[in-house]
Amino acid sequence: MSESSHTLIEKSFTFQDCEDSQSLTVSIPEVLDPQYGMYVWPCAVVLSQYVWMAREELQNKTVLELGAGVSLPGVVAAKCGAHVILSDSAELPLCLRNCRRSCDVNNLPSVPVVGLTWGRVSPELLSLPPLDIILGSDVFYEPEDFEDVLVTISFLVRRNPHAQFWTTYQERSADWSIDALLHKWDLKCIDVPLETFDANKNHLAGSTLPGNHTVQMMIITRKMLLDLDHTCNSSKLEKTGNSQALSTATPDLNS
Repeated sequence: MSESSHTLIEKSFTFQDCEDSQSLTVSIPEVLDPQYGMYVWPCAVVLSQYVWMAREELQNKTVLELGAGVSLPGVVAAKCGAHVILSDSAELPLCLRNCRRSCDVNNLPSVPVVGLTWGRVSPELLSLPPLDIILGSDVFYEPEDFEDVLVTISFLVRRNPHAQFWTTYQERSADWSIDALLHKWDLKCIDVPLETFDANKNHLAGSTLPGNHTVQMMIITRKMLLDLDHTCNSSKLEKTGNSQALSTATPDLNS
């Protein structure tokens, strides 16, 4: 099926702070197609809410979104003043074109879009500039991809020792775990409770998402950087009733 035969729609998302004194509206083009990356998933709205709440910390920071698809978190970061690079699999040209389409719709012509395939060290990966933040929504979707994702994250945080990987995932199976892979690749993570960034709602940014889906947020860093007492209960990719929390929804990126 050619791209021209797909049905294209635009959805708007409006992010507001608690006092409604500031807001941001972005439009995201969705292609009604079975490919995973062609529409906004529940995890993307939750991660975008975190990005919005951390907007002051993101000013002039360099941000890479992995598996961007329609690129809602990356677009929000760019509109909040970050220097954003969008990426998706080099093997999915339609997704890469959709990343570019999202930039065009939101008047972000200078945001680069690159093909990065998880688990593969490519010239495009090697040529990335120094990074502060890596974004990824629902990248822990297929268990067979978990290690490739973390190989890529491990590579990036070794080159950028103070970088953080902000990621959201949807709880799909209590049997899925990244604990052993985090240890293998010298990574560590902490849970970020949704209530700390006003995301513990069924409807965010004026949308119907995340709905009744159970979405969790975590931050992954190099093990030596994250010198905290927290353990990553969420790395088991299952809901925990007593997960330890970040003290704030907006970590200091200048430290």
